[in-house]
Amino acid sequence: MSKRRVFAPFRKILVPVLHGCDPALSLQAARLVAGDGHITLVGLVAVPRDETLSVGAIPARETRRVLRALSTSGQIGHRARVRVTHTPWEELISVAQSDEPDLLVLEWPCALEALQVTAQTVLTYPVCDIALVRGPLPDVPAAQILVPLRGGPYAELALRIALAIAHSHGAGITVLHSYPASVPPNSRPQAQARKLDAAFRGLDRVLDSLPEVHRWETQTDDPARTILSAARGFDLVIMGATARPLDSDASLGPVADQVLRENPTGVIVVKSRRPMPAEPVAESVGQMAISILVDEWFAENTYHADEFADLEHLLALKRKQEVTISLALPALNEEETVGNVIGTLKAALVEQVPLLDEIVLLDSDSTDRTREIAREMGIPVYIHQQTLPQYGARHGKGEALWKSLYVTCGDIILWIDTDIVNIHPRFVYGLIGPLLVSPHIQFVKGFYRRPLKVGDKIQAGGGGRVTELTARPLLNLFYPELSGVVQPLSGEYGGRRKILEQLPFFSGYGVETGLLIDMLEKFGLSAIAQVDLQERIHHNQPLDALSKMSFAIIQAVIRKLEQRHEQAILEDVNTTMKLIRYAEERFFLEVEEITEQERPPMIELPEYRERQGAARR
Repeated sequence: MSKRRVFAPFRKILVPVLHGCDPALSLQAARLVAGDGHITLVGLVAVPRDETLSVGAIPARETRRVLRALSTSGQIGHRARVRVTHTPWEELISVAQSDEPDLLVLEWPCALEALQVTAQTVLTYPVCDIALVRGPLPDVPAAQILVPLRGGPYAELALRIALAIAHSHGAGITVLHSYPASVPPNSRPQAQARKLDAAFRGLDRVLDSLPEVHRWETQTDDPARTILSAARGFDLVIMGATARPLDSDASLGPVADQVLRENPTGVIVVKSRRPMPAEPVAESVGQMAISILVDEWFAENTYHADEFADLEHLLALKRKQEVTISLALPALNEEETVGNVIGTLKAALVEQVPLLDEIVLLDSDSTDRTREIAREMGIPVYIHQQTLPQYGARHGKGEALWKSLYVTCGDIILWIDTDIVNIHPRFVYGLIGPLLVSPHIQFVKGFYRRPLKVGDKIQAGGGGRVTELTARPLLNLFYPELSGVVQPLSGEYGGRRKILEQLPFFSGYGVETGLLIDMLEKFGLSAIAQVDLQERIHHNQPLDALSKMSFAIIQAVIRKLEQRHEQAILEDVNTTMKLIRYAEERFFLEVEEITEQERPPMIELPEYRERQGAARR
């Protein structure tokens, strides 16, 4: 069963054990950051170039003894081979390239001296993310950490390390955000002001989601002195190195150099492997903020269906919480697959383990035997065009999902498509699991690998073309908090009724996108989870159908942007799409109306409130 996830982005940490340099401080720093991650020790013996490597035999033996003594737990391992070399830094780079660690920890300045390398070399060509450590490091959990953020590209790594320590050991974090005082805010050039404002908004978003982080803003023209003054009440300072050309071989940048030399408590200076932007600007703080917010969400709110395969345990949780669960199946001409979908889910999740309290079919006026098959299997069938007729009938899957709120009664409502060829109960219990084990989660999206059949060949990951070419790029651009959602358009998802009834529903292809954006805007990213449902095989749609779907999704995103900014964008834009058709030796344009319209939140309908009240009574 699922266990509490800890945000620990550093799965593999590399610590060199250098002959002549005590590794205690580097190892202490690695332990602080690692959480549940693994620490690998590598022994290095540096021999002067004018001496034969054979003189390193005894130092190598001593280093092996140190490695064995330090590898006292399953979390800490070591490479059996101790490397004796004239070029220790190059050897360490080779190990890092082989092991691909998330972080390399080096004591400053002892490790640099033992590695016969300058700070400029280490920071200019980092093989991975690097943390330079100077003690003394604090005891935890009482430690208080100061993270100065000055807008550089390595601020993200500094905050990640602080969060890893806080989440593993309970340390407190204060973010100190400083910006120049020499230019009054009101007199800044407009373009610069916009960039700074964007950075602050991004930082605000991530800090709003991290209640354990305190904020401190200040203006200064002497950032090093400001940091040193602020650090008096803290046990550890974690900050980024300079992003500009270094003044000398020994420099980490003027601010980092001064803090390392003068701060009486521990300091960690970090440098990301990411390439430096051509012009570092304050807006990188906003990018960093969103990146951390999304990465933490992805680590904590991404599940796998196998975590919930113990159906009896899920049933016990369901009964303890006294909730009911409804499954609504939208369908349009799915006679080939609907029977197998219903039969598989009914047998496993109603008859064998009664996780589902009801299964209903929402049909979109099929012309084949879809409805007859469902009725023969004892499933209530509703034609969505005939449901709530006083509000009219619109075409589209979103209309069916909206009206499914009216015809179902469960506290939790799930939807899965009825065209799944490889149907398995995990498509449903995988969605149920996070909602039962995590009370703060309100909405769950499924994701999976989608094989694409091209002729007689199958491309394992070729499906989801609209997702990758339209939906995810748009969300990354306008709603970057949702950039970690693997498949925003998946048809397998669900949530708690008390939340879903408050959301408007697009009637067509934009329904999934609209619900996801509204969940984010109204309830926050932490209320959303996603589940790996492994593989989904279904009938792939032709290209022109995907084109229409993309057109509708773009409309949905723009409509949400209009609501956010209270400004019309599509008012004068044509909502008809001209499709290119081919026939024999000619091609022509065919016009089709594709307008994404929204239904109001279901809770606003008096008929719905009356029906729900009667159900509760």
